[in-house]
Amino acid sequence: MARNYDEKEMNFTGHLSELRNRLVVTAIFFILFFIVSFIFVEDIYNFFESDIDFKLTLLSPGEIMWIWFTIAGVVALAGTLPILAFQIWMFIKPGLTAKEQKASLAFIPAIFLLFIGGLACGYLMFIKLILPFLLSLNDGIFNEMFTVEKYFKFLLRVTLPFAIIFEIPVITMFLTKLGILTPNIMRKTRKYAYLVLIIIATMVTPPDFFLPIFVAIPFILLYEISIYLAAIVYRKKQEKHKEFMEA
Repeated sequence: MARNYDEKEMNFTGHLSELRNRLVVTAIFFILFFIVSFIFVEDIYNFFESDIDFKLTLLSPGEIMWIWFTIAGVVALAGTLPILAFQIWMFIKPGLTAKEQKASLAFIPAIFLLFIGGLACGYLMFIKLILPFLLSLNDGIFNEMFTVEKYFKFLLRVTLPFAIIFEIPVITMFLTKLGILTPNIMRKTRKYAYLVLIIIATMVTPPDFFLPIFVAIPFILLYEISIYLAAIVYRKKQEKHKEFMEA
């Protein structure tokens, strides 16, 4: 009994050590991406500034460092995401079959592409819909002065939730493949999911009746696409299980 306990404890300690090492590797890549992003941060900033027709204002010298670090951090986060996903996959790989390893590995590029797609969609929503709406409320009544910090904080508040919610399809497919989630569960909880998505859309948009609805539409479409993809994964999983039982 004591020997089995020691073996389990050593095994658990070994897993923790491996997880720590993989997180360290991920952190190193994040730092590298951050350094590269920081080198080109002015070009990245000019790209975002080119989409607006007003000049952003600085109120303190500290805002310069804040915006540089924020932009470099977001770019580094996007670049590190597939590295993190790969390290997690390597960590759980020994517990997967050969087919599961191959299938789950395909999720890694999807995670990255969906994250970038979410950022792009959120950014377009902000530039083409949310920002023009807010500026139209002024109609020349007030002098407009936008600080760098407040502008980019508001921009991130809109775009980052999009990037996270765009991961719903790949997360649902992965959980379905593991047997944790089923399409029926998603269908039964559809109305609650819609409510949560509408609340999120309300949080990232100004207090208006129509804007949260427009923003919630792609969220709801993503949820329905997730149900469809989860159903495909679930059906294939059931067919493989049936073939295994008949063999």
